Amino acid sequence: MLQLLRQFSRVQKCSFTKMSTSAAAGKPIVPSQHNLVWIDLEMTGLEVEKDRILEIACVITNKNLEILERGPDIVIHEPEEVLNAMNEWCQTNHSKTGLIQAVRESKIDLQKAEQMVLDFVKKYCPEKACPLAGNTIYMDRMFLYRYMPQLNEYLHYRIIDVSTVKELCKRWNGAVFSNCPPKKLVHRALDDIEESIQELKYYKDYMFKK
Repeated sequence: MLQLLRQFSRVQKCSFTKMSTSAAAGKPIVPSQHNLVWIDLEMTGLEVEKDRILEIACVITNKNLEILERGPDIVIHEPEEVLNAMNEWCQTNHSKTGLIQAVRESKIDLQKAEQMVLDFVKKYCPEKACPLAGNTIYMDRMFLYRYMPQLNEYLHYRIIDVSTVKELCKRWNGAVFSNCPPKKLVHRALDDIEESIQELKYYKDYMFKK
């Protein structure tokens, strides 16, 4: 079992990339309540009432975690005073990833970003049918509720939090947990989504296998 898990860890990146680039190629889009809406936000901090969204990315998968389409990956413009008010962690990490400079150069505001993502989600998901998915996704949901209410209202009220599955795996199956894909900690929205999908696929294959 452990040997099989280690083999998965070595090949998962290759197989995941192959799947994501070929999924749904050339097929007509059919909205489904079984699809999952993966969203990740990069923010100026974690205080919903004062911090702002700097980046949003969205990916749609089917129920088997196969990527149907990578959607908008948007950097949102914010004025210099917002960037200067960020805490030290955000200043350091968002500078390192290039996000701060991208925010300065962006011409897209919050409302435009929300509409772009909402239009994308509508292609694949009936209204109030598909759950939001991601890592520690409750935090992203709080920011969507505060700053992107139309998008938030379109989604199902339930969430699929990969972090919850991870915590259960740690308590219930140490062998599977010890071979969980390592975090890269890129801290860019699309990269973090793909990492979360990859992680949940691992749990699906080894913790929830039939």
